[in-house]
Amino acid sequence: MEANSKSFRFIFFFFFLSSSVTTVVGRGRGRDRDRDRERCNPNDKKALLQIKKDLNNPYDLISWDPQTDCCDWLVVGCDEATNRIDKLVLSQADLNLPLPAAVGDLPYLRNLAFHHTNLTGRIPEAITKLSKLSFLDLRRNHLTGPVPPFLGQLKELTYIGLSFNSFTGSIPASLGRLPKLGGLLIDRNRLTGSIPASFGGFQVEDFALYLSHNELSGPIPSALGKASFYIMDVSRNMLEGDISFFFQEGKILNTADFSRNRFSFDMSKIRAFPEKLVNLALDHNRLGGGLPESLTKLDLISFNVSYNRLCGKIPVGGTGRLQELDYTAYIHNKCLCGAPLPPCKFPIDVLLY
Repeated sequence: MEANSKSFRFIFFFFFLSSSVTTVVGRGRGRDRDRDRERCNPNDKKALLQIKKDLNNPYDLISWDPQTDCCDWLVVGCDEATNRIDKLVLSQADLNLPLPAAVGDLPYLRNLAFHHTNLTGRIPEAITKLSKLSFLDLRRNHLTGPVPPFLGQLKELTYIGLSFNSFTGSIPASLGRLPKLGGLLIDRNRLTGSIPASFGGFQVEDFALYLSHNELSGPIPSALGKASFYIMDVSRNMLEGDISFFFQEGKILNTADFSRNRFSFDMSKIRAFPEKLVNLALDHNRLGGGLPESLTKLDLISFNVSYNRLCGKIPVGGTGRLQELDYTAYIHNKCLCGAPLPPCKFPIDVLLY
């Protein structure tokens, strides 16, 4: 579903941060620096050259010349204070090989990204040696196996991006115990099982959670109602049950996509929605009851409840703009009526009961 630009500020910030490394780091530095003044730590250089070897010396790493300072190499960054490699960010490459275990030999690494690089195989356990790692982006690859539970050992992680891979198995509960995590993207994989109740323990506000396009099943644990989600996308799974606990005053939920699941609850019993909610997709579920008047208090940008079992008149008034939406946002329900659908022909109490 479409979201306003503010909705994605967390992810765009990190995307900008990571992509800027490849274009800025190393620019303007000479390659003829006196070797006695080389900043690069020899252990870091050794690890990087091993990574290059394990990746069959790809053209993307052509600047990694052992005769030059590794702090001048492209796609890496050196910390100005320690002169240790703290960033390794590569994107748009055609590697077709596993992520080298040698990345674990860069102990000062904070930012690790192999985005859209055709990585294969599993995430190596050697990554657990990166105790300072904050940002992990492995989206759009061909990674397989389970999402490794050992990622839960990396307590400094603020962002995990594993979308568009071929991960299987269940989601490890250990991810819910990462104290600084603010963004988890594991959508578009082949994950099964339930959503861990530990996800209710996420401590960061404005949390972004993407679990869509998997094969997740069962109810969403009510414990998740305790977390401060700003973006939540669990669409296109096989989830079921009641999710009305996400719709309460005081929550900061801005964008929520629950579409194409098997959720079932009475919408008419929702007394209030999060004040910041502007994008809400509930289509293709089994929702019953009628649309609550509290919807008219929202400044909605997008809204969809089509293909459910709703009945009654679409609420009028307020700032909800419910009548301004296209009629397709309401079609294929039991007996919803009123603009933008055709007028109601029977008393509302008859329609509802």
